[in-house]
Amino acid sequence: MEISLLDKEAVENLLPQKFPFVMVDKMYSFTETTLVSGLKIQNDNLFSDNNIFLEAGLIEHMAQSVALHTGYEFFLRNEKAPTGYIGSIKEIEIKKLPKINDTIQSTVTIIQEFAGITLVDIVTTLNNEEIANGQMKTVIAK
Repeated sequence: MEISLLDKEAVENLLPQKFPFVMVDKMYSFTETTLVSGLKIQNDNLFSDNNIFLEAGLIEHMAQSVALHTGYEFFLRNEKAPTGYIGSIKEIEIKKLPKINDTIQSTVTIIQEFAGITLVDIVTTLNNEEIANGQMKTVIAK
């Protein structure tokens, strides 16, 4: 079991989303170009239906993992984290949907960052099995 660097409360302070729309509750690791985040799926999650975490929830978890990387980067510089938006989603593949009480992890890898636009690769796993992957482009609001 990995030890998280940031717990739920600290993570929520770095994200623009607020309860009940927060889809990341842990940060396991951070570098300038990577982040590993986590989410334990609770039964009251907005994106759960019939004990299953839906595709929209997985995609939102992936996007918020990118936002957490940005938020933590700004936190380290003692700056307020900006609001960002999903600019595009490319080649998302969802292989399996997790269930309530499962804990998923996403690894974000920055491919390119320029002028407030970030292109990332994201892989989401459940019990070390890849369940989703794709690329996203996020844009910082001006």
